[in-house]
Amino acid sequence: MTPPDDTGVGGRPARAPGARQLTEHRLFWPAAVLAALLLGNVALTHDFLAVRVQNGHLYGSLIDILQFGAPLILVSLGMTLVIATRGIDLSVGSTVAIAGALACEHIATAKDPGSLPTVMSAIALAVGVAAAIGLLNGFLVARLGVQPIVATLVLMVAGRGVAQLITDGQIISVSSSAYKMIGGGYWLTLPFAVLLAAALVAVTSLVTRRTALGMLIESVGGNPVASRLVGIRAAGLLVMVYVVSAVCAAVAGLMISSNVSSADGNNAGLWIELDAILAVVIGGTALTGGRFSLGGTVLGALIIQTLSTTIYTLGVPPETTLVFKALVVIVVCLVQSPAFRARLSRRRRATAPDRAPAAGDVGARQQEVHP
Repeated sequence: MTPPDDTGVGGRPARAPGARQLTEHRLFWPAAVLAALLLGNVALTHDFLAVRVQNGHLYGSLIDILQFGAPLILVSLGMTLVIATRGIDLSVGSTVAIAGALACEHIATAKDPGSLPTVMSAIALAVGVAAAIGLLNGFLVARLGVQPIVATLVLMVAGRGVAQLITDGQIISVSSSAYKMIGGGYWLTLPFAVLLAAALVAVTSLVTRRTALGMLIESVGGNPVASRLVGIRAAGLLVMVYVVSAVCAAVAGLMISSNVSSADGNNAGLWIELDAILAVVIGGTALTGGRFSLGGTVLGALIIQTLSTTIYTLGVPPETTLVFKALVVIVVCLVQSPAFRARLSRRRRATAPDRAPAAGDVGARQQEVHP
């Protein structure tokens, strides 16, 4: 019995089914890009992956990526759910600024800024206002039928002005160790922001994947007409995802403001909505709605934060940082594109030389010529 031929086009070994399944997994390419960025940084800075313990806390470039990437992970987490419903939320950057401004203003004007009740009330105020913003976005989209990009663009512009009104156009500084804990504190040797982001990602994943909620969100985004015909109340789901997105942005705003112990209504969370959308797309969630990947979104956010760290490591001039970042992002998206990879594969097959005949084939032809 002749064993199966394991050669591919041009005499190259055919790719094993296991390898094909691995590369076709939705998390493979985001993970591969992240690993490539980390290895590139190791080539530039040999101790890039080193993690040391100092004063009972973990320090290192990897810890910095996780800590500074935590706000983006949270914003991207809420953005994933919105995009899965075929929507978009451009107001998350303004929500970040409003949440930080409200919390810092409340703490700065309190009689006891460092007390835990003051900090808790500031957090409740910021999250409550953010939930109201998300409720307004959801109402405009689900009840009034306003296009998501238009509805959230209104609050993107107006919200930034509201944040500056809260701070009176100034940078509000606070001195509160309890508030500092959110974005700049440590717990169990790790930055508290990393633990908080991991907890929220875990809870969101548990709720969306262990219950029917995730399937309902995907059905509303994948086929709104069919979901309506089977009795799914899309309006309630739409309002819910916009509220979740705003709350996640509020927590991110608390992280950012507490890490620097101040609130800047003009620059806090500036353009973070674009990074969040990019993180969601890099993670494998399509802007057309439907299936979403929370794990891919986390990897996408880490890729963006690692890219920012790489830019600083390379010493790229500030005026060309955005251009460099855009070029790298384009390459990342092309590598992840199945259509682009298929086109490259077809081009390689077209230019590959014909496979050399095996020894057995030559002998058989000679016998046919000279019986």
